[in-house]
Amino acid sequence: MNIDKQALREEFRLMQAHYSDPADRARQVIYIAAEALLDELETKEEQRANWFQMAQKLGEDLDAAEKRNAEQREYYEGVIADGSKRIAELETREVMLPAQRFCPGEYVGSVLWAETEIWNKAISACAVAVRAAGIKVKGE
Repeated sequence: MNIDKQALREEFRLMQAHYSDPADRARQVIYIAAEALLDELETKEEQRANWFQMAQKLGEDLDAAEKRNAEQREYYEGVIADGSKRIAELETREVMLPAQRFCPGEYVGSVLWAETEIWNKAISACAVAVRAAGIKVKGE
């Protein structure tokens, strides 16, 4: 049901003027109260309209946030897939270190013996470091 509030206001004002005699005070109070109720109704309708606008805005904000979340989820799922692929590649990686050298016993104490010993220690140290990094060493 629609109420013509402007027509009611005019009617209330006319009735207040019509019943201006102090003896008609009770009727004036009724019209004053009715006008106050009309004011309150208009205030409530304005609040309702404001709440509706706020709800629409919040709905739009929620839609935008959900869209951003979906875009970010899609992006990070791709990043995770790429990272998983790279991890799998690294885990299957294998290196071939140079072979250790052998120096005959007659060269003990010579420069060749010292160089061979240093070479072999370096190869062993590399193998330990490479294994510690999770990389397989071929030939073992």
